[in-house]
Amino acid sequence: MHAEVALLDLRLRRRSLIGYTAGMTLYTLVVVALYPQFKNSTSLDQLTRHGSAIAALFGATGDLTSPAGWLSANIYANFLPLIMVLITVSYGASCIAGQDEDGTLSLTTTLPFARRSVLLQKTAFLAAQAVVLGGATMACTMIGRGFGLNIPAGNLTGITVAIILAGIDFGLVALSVGCWTGSRGTALGTASAVAVASYLISSLAPVVGWLKPARYASLLYWSTGGNQLTNGTSPAGVAGLIAAGIALLILAAQGFRRLDLH
Repeated sequence: MHAEVALLDLRLRRRSLIGYTAGMTLYTLVVVALYPQFKNSTSLDQLTRHGSAIAALFGATGDLTSPAGWLSANIYANFLPLIMVLITVSYGASCIAGQDEDGTLSLTTTLPFARRSVLLQKTAFLAAQAVVLGGATMACTMIGRGFGLNIPAGNLTGITVAIILAGIDFGLVALSVGCWTGSRGTALGTASAVAVASYLISSLAPVVGWLKPARYASLLYWSTGGNQLTNGTSPAGVAGLIAAGIALLILAAQGFRRLDLH
């Protein structure tokens, strides 16, 4: 399969991808470097000692001064998933529906590619953006070993892979809605709503009893909501994220096949 479509999108998106990745990298390095100043701060743990819903809303639960608690509260339970969603959902909404609205997608499909090839290339580029962001963040976090942030490599790799998969899934939600509706706004709004609901359920389930049964429906619960930095990422969670992505890709392919291009 040729990669001309993906390369074209790379030219259009490289500045935003570099900007988001550079910003997340810098932020991660700052969080890592600040840990020695806060690891003995008992006042931080007071924020979560009584199960505060406000603290949980920002991804802060458990022992915030432990290596896993510090990284989770400052990176893996909130900021990394947020930036991941911004990258994948914005691209998922624009790569089919957005390009259809501005008339460039019809030009792309005049090239000697089947629609399936176009969709697969765009999906591959969506995934590549998630991998770049997640990999860069993980590399910076590994530097934290020199600052006392000793997280098992397997746990760090597992949560990174899971967040990447969740980000791809959210992007595929936007892509699927865009393929069926041809509307960038509808795709962006729907995927954003799904991501927000997933975040709220995953974050608040530990402290809001009636939300606990719903946590299994949250993509972010399977990637960040189960204290994965401490307990590791479950194979079942990874399998579920992969299965969701495959189902969404099939749904997108069906919609794209029927989409009347402008």
